[in-house]
Amino acid sequence: MSKFSIKSSKSLVEKAKSQIKNLTASQSLKLFNTPNNLFVDLRDIRELRKTGKIQKAVHVPRGMLEFWIDPQSPYHKDFFSKNYNFVFYCASGWRSALSTLTAKQMGLKNVSHIDGGFTKWLEINGPIEKLN
Repeated sequence: MSKFSIKSSKSLVEKAKSQIKNLTASQSLKLFNTPNNLFVDLRDIRELRKTGKIQKAVHVPRGMLEFWIDPQSPYHKDFFSKNYNFVFYCASGWRSALSTLTAKQMGLKNVSHIDGGFTKWLEINGPIEKLN
């Protein structure tokens, strides 16, 4: 029987955060009303239906991120080919930290995430919208 060691998700998130741009909710709110910023919600659709999302954010299911970024993928989304400043977020900032690092490693420029996620956005009364 071989032993192996599983890295904790927390350690992966901490490592990712050391390699990416981390924004506070307040910093993100300042970007919200400036042109050329696109907020990207990585949460599961059930979370969006329950709590809403940041106004004008696009929903990118976490499991599709790499495929939607890749221009060679049949699932590519055009907005990832535009010159946006991408601000990723999830509920608490863990999925978005890992996603931001992945996007950066794939070559996406100008990518950051909201440290503390949608939870922190709600705490500062950032604008949200409900899904229909």
